[in-house]
Amino acid sequence: MSPFETLTLPNGTALPNRIAKSAMEENMANAEHAPSAALMQLYQAWADGGAGLILTGNVMIDRRAMTGPGGVVLEDMSQLEVFRNWARIGRAKGAQVWLQLNHPGRQMMKNMGQETWAPSVVPLDLGKHSKMFAVPKAMTERDIHEVIARFVNAARLGEQAGFSGVQIHAAHGYLVSQFLSPLTNRRTDRWGGALENRARLLLDTVKAVRAAVSPNFSVAVKLNSADFQRGGFDTADAKRVVAMLNELPVDLVELSGGSYEAPAMQGSARDGRTLAREAYFLEFAQDIAAIAKMPVMVTGGIRRIGVVQQVLDSGIAMAGIGTALAIKPDLPNVWRKGEDPRPEIAPISWKSKPLASLAAMAVVKFQLRRLSQGRKPNPGVSPFKALLLGQLRTASLTRKYRRWMASSGLAATAAPRDLPAS
Repeated sequence: MSPFETLTLPNGTALPNRIAKSAMEENMANAEHAPSAALMQLYQAWADGGAGLILTGNVMIDRRAMTGPGGVVLEDMSQLEVFRNWARIGRAKGAQVWLQLNHPGRQMMKNMGQETWAPSVVPLDLGKHSKMFAVPKAMTERDIHEVIARFVNAARLGEQAGFSGVQIHAAHGYLVSQFLSPLTNRRTDRWGGALENRARLLLDTVKAVRAAVSPNFSVAVKLNSADFQRGGFDTADAKRVVAMLNELPVDLVELSGGSYEAPAMQGSARDGRTLAREAYFLEFAQDIAAIAKMPVMVTGGIRRIGVVQQVLDSGIAMAGIGTALAIKPDLPNVWRKGEDPRPEIAPISWKSKPLASLAAMAVVKFQLRRLSQGRKPNPGVSPFKALLLGQLRTASLTRKYRRWMASSGLAATAAPRDLPAS
């Protein structure tokens, strides 16, 4: 199977090739937390680059729950024309463009000033950096139903804006992933305990989203192949969840791995396992794909066309690429010409794993900002410089976010509220 072969999804729509731009968090929203001009320029580069599927970075379903300041929020129609422009840019060269919808749960910085929600009162364990995150509040039944309604609301708005689909983020230690993991979900009600209960939030969200959008609008899931933490969500769990998703109209499952505590998505496990240098999760994905009825995509460290071919030859339908497309956004077109430049960022081997993880993310975001300014990426940037600049920018964006929330009367609200009109 060629990387440039069409993939027809279960809903009957087609992706022009088997290469996906996987989601990376950009933190490039405008003052109203809608897509900015800089974000549009970044996506123009990826649209021109030749990927068959473009997944956006985190689009937040609730302004009170952000993976980071400067994030894009979609919860009402006030900025829908801006989202329409974003969708038009992404789809201009034939790719499908899906919004990645997310809720961070407990993985939200304390200085954002918002109450943190999670399945259970289990704080993040990042050693001396743990205090950067608040101890979360255990969600009520009403909170859970509100989150499902917000996923549905954002998906419906995304379809109105002209996007091709949505991806429900159930990986990387964010809220839906927190419900799936026995380490973070210690509930004793119908949302916790057995895996069938821990998977209920994901399954109910998929069902509700699918019922709210048209049949040709793609609905996908991003799932951890494992948490890579002892006692956490493992590959056996992932296989069982995919079997549950087999019974629903899901168009694609993307497999990744890890969380803030164990950043396996950057090639670093916390449970003693050694991950491959490229296609980190391929071995796990092959096992899971064997029982999946929907197409499976694997993401994590892919940067060579030979590895893309290896992924496809192993029975995986799509290869998801992140960092390599932050360095060379036209990589699919370059590969199509027969070239293989292998864009990569040098590993960061600092003693502090959490700090090294932050630096790795900062280096990638440094590339994204350069692309958004029409400049060439600089993968050789000092990780220390990228981290420092990133921290300064994050501090500025956090202040802007808190002012934005104060102006909307939601500076630190904890009470559930009705969804905005859509």
